[in-house]
Parts: sequence; C-alpha cells; structure tokens
Amino acid sequence: MNSIIQSTGVKMFLILTLALLPLGLLALIASLQAIRTADLEKEALLRVAVTQSARKLTTDLASDRTAMMLTANALASGDADIRMCRRLAVFLTSHDREGARYYIYDRSGRRLCGSSRPEPRGLAGESRFTARAVELLPQSGVLVSRARSSNGGIVALAYYSRAYLETITNPATGLQNRQLSLQQGDRTLIVSRPAHDLGGHSSSLSARLDPPDILLTMTLRDPPVTLARMLSLFLPLVMWFAAAAIGWFVVNRLLIRPLVMLRRTVAAYHPGEVLEPMRRIRTPAQEIVALGETFREISEDVATHEAEMAEGLETQRKLTREVHHRVKNNLQIIASLISLHARSAHDPEAVEAYASIQRRVDALSVVHRNHYAELEENRGVGVRSLISELSASLRGTAPAEARRFAIQIDSDNLHISQDVAVPIAFLLTELVELAMASDPYASMRISAHLDSDNANRAILHVSSPALRGSDDMNARIDERYGRVMTGLSRQLRSPLEHDAEIGDYAIAMTVLPDNQAR
Repeated sequence: MNSIIQSTGVKMFLILTLALLPLGLLALIASLQAIRTADLEKEALLRVAVTQSARKLTTDLASDRTAMMLTANALASGDADIRMCRRLAVFLTSHDREGARYYIYDRSGRRLCGSSRPEPRGLAGESRFTARAVELLPQSGVLVSRARSSNGGIVALAYYSRAYLETITNPATGLQNRQLSLQQGDRTLIVSRPAHDLGGHSSSLSARLDPPDILLTMTLRDPPVTLARMLSLFLPLVMWFAAAAIGWFVVNRLLIRPLVMLRRTVAAYHPGEVLEPMRRIRTPAQEIVALGETFREISEDVATHEAEMAEGLETQRKLTREVHHRVKNNLQIIASLISLHARSAHDPEAVEAYASIQRRVDALSVVHRNHYAELEENRGVGVRSLISELSASLRGTAPAEARRFAIQIDSDNLHISQDVAVPIAFLLTELVELAMASDPYASMRISAHLDSDNANRAILHVSSPALRGSDDMNARIDERYGRVMTGLSRQLRSPLEHDAEIGDYAIAMTVLPDNQAR
C-alpha cells in the first residue's frame, strides 16, 4: 500500500484531482471561448470550400466554352471537318468521364454534330442563340453552357449533369453532411443532397460564378451540442493547463529536465555519430535511462549502416564509370567499322548510306561522351558542349560539297538528362543532314535558350535558308526525314514547329534544375 502511494502516477493523480476542483469556473469560460472559436473556424472553412468549388466550376466551364467557341468558329468559317467535332468530344470527355453531351447547331436549327445521346429537354430551338453563356435547366436536372461563333451563325451547347457538377464542386476540404445548389434568378438546381436531413441549425454561404448571374450555395448542418462533445473539446485543455502549472514542481527534476536534455542531444544528432545522451543528465528516471541507451544503440547501428552504404556507393560509382567507359569504347569501335566499310564501297548511294549511319552513331557517341564527362558531378549533359561537339562531328562526316557548311551556335548554360539528350542529338543530326542535302553551301544557326515562362524548359531553334519550304524540301521530308523527326518529337513530348518562310525549326525540351545542374 505504501509503495502504491509513493509512485509518481498516484501522486500526480491526487495532486491534480485536488488542484482541478477550483478550476470549474475557468473551464466554463474556456468552453465558451472555444465554442466561439470553433464556430469561426467552421465558417472560415465553409467560405474556403464554397469559394474553391465556385472557382473550380468556373474554370472548367470557361475551358470547355473556349474549346466549343473554337470549334464553332471553325465550322462557321468552313475550315473544319468531322475530326474537330471528335476532338471537341474527347476534350469534353476528359473533364466529364461519364460522357459530356454537346450539340452544335446553325441558325436554321440543323444539327452539325454532337453526342449520340439525346439532347436533354428544356431548351427550345429559338432560345439556343440567346446571350446567356450559362443557363440552369432545373426541370431536366442539367446546366447548359453555350458558345456562339464570332459571326453568330453557329452555336455550341454542352450539357452537364448533376453527377458531373457534384464531382467538380466537391470541396477538397471534405466537409460532411453538406448540400450544394446553383441559383440563377428564380431557378434553383440542387447539385448534391446531404446524407442526412439538414433540419435544425445550419450555415449557408454563397459564391458567385462567372457568368456572375449564377450563385453556388453550400449549406452545412451544425453538429448537435452534446455533453460528451463539450467534454471531449474542452476538458483536455483544462487538464493541460492544470498539469502544466502544478505538476511542473513534481516532475521537473525527475522527468522534464532529463527529457529536454535528451531531446536536444537527439536533435543535434548527425548520421554517422554515436550518441551518448546520458553523460550530462543527472537524476533521471530509470525509464529515461533505458531510452537513452536505446538511442545510443540505434546510433551505433546507423553509423555502421552509413559506413556500409558509403562503401557500397563508392563501389557502385566505380562500376558505373566502368560500364560507361566500355560503352563509349564500343561506340567508337562501331564508328570505326562503319568508316572502314564506307571506304571500301564504290556505289555513291552506299557511301552516303554508310555516312548517314556513321553520323547517327557519332551522335549517340557524343551524347554518351558528354554524359560520361559530367557523371562524377551528376550534372546531366551540357547543351552547349553537346551541340558544339555534334556540329563538329557532322561537318567532319559531311559530303565533300558540304564541308564548308557553317554552323553558328548560341546557347545558354543548360543541362539536360540523357533521356532528353539522345533524341535532341538525333533531331539535330536529321536537320543538319537535311539542310546539307538541300543546300550544301548554306549556313545554319542553332540556339538554345531558357523559356521565360517556364524555368524547367528551354526552346531549341534550328534556322537555315536551306530549311525553307520548297518542293524539293517537302519531297525529302515526306520520303525520309519527316517520320523520323515526328517520332523524335513524340519522344520529347513536345511538338516540332516549322516556319517554312524563314526556314526555322523549334522544339521545347526539359532542362535540369539549377541545383541539380551544378
């Protein structure tokens, strides 16, 4: 019995029981203040949720309306075909996976294209060309968005179901037991209903969409105030204040101070060190001593694993460098074999074929050599050095009449990954070879500069008078170069743009961040 009374837990329980008795008034004041704070937080959360939902719905409607307007303008100008309607359907379906319904009409009421499913009722033929961009149809349970062509002769309509609207307006905050509704004048469309009745006290907030004549309203039922809820919210706070004020004198020397020192020692820990947390701690509890010993054992294990990982990493780095060195040598051997076979060939077409293959092997070798040079610092492949070395190699293997083909290089200090460098090298090889074949006496400018709108992307430009549009150029692209360049642009996940008037090819490429390219 005496040992039970002397235990730390029983002493803390008796002291706190007597000390918390006069704190009833403090508990009441704290409860009222906490309830007010909870109400304000709930209102702020509801405001954020309805604003976020309205913004998401506005953005999706505006995006779809822009796509519909482009399609309507194309149909109005007579430049469109059935593929534009298919692309519009794919675009709308990407937003509404249940299958967005759209229909395009002209002034005579003739449907030009649209979804295979029947059009919802509620919108008369004469009202299709009204000025409203968005309109609620509560009787059909849909929201209709319209976009007219610039000349007003074509209108595109998109219908959004309740399920789609509920998915879009579903707030990321995850509010439970809520109701969402859209209101336009005297029309009201219930988007989602709560799992339980909203009877009793509830809170509602609205946000205006764009167009501004539609309001999105979110209604949230207040949870019932029960005794258990009051205790669960406010009793721990009172107990914490009481324990912090009174229990400090009991456990300061025994628990708090040793734990603070132990925390500081652990916080200052660096991997590879061995902790000795109990060396400077006096009069700790036995449990804290055991905890300190556990930290010391863990730090010893971590130091051992760190040493093993460092040794394994060094071994892996040596193996990687050896692999890269062997691959580089193999590529050089392949290039030498191709060169030997080219010298023994007598047919001009065979010689050119060997030279073309050698140029592509050299391009891959240049990428691998630059990647191998930057491997130690993990910087990726330098764009400027890659283009310079590749240009010199291409000029060295060019036909005799194109040996004076001038290549000017203008590049920022950029670095790219090997996955990007390989298609870039092949693309430059294709473009330089195409230009040399079209006009061997011309010149070329290759530039690579960071995109001002995206710090993780750069724009590569290849400009030459030999790349201007012509019948001969188009024939070469159709016969050979077009398919290769298209495949390389797909590998880079970026379109290859061609300005035929000035002879410029441009493509975007992903560059490594500055901290990784150092």
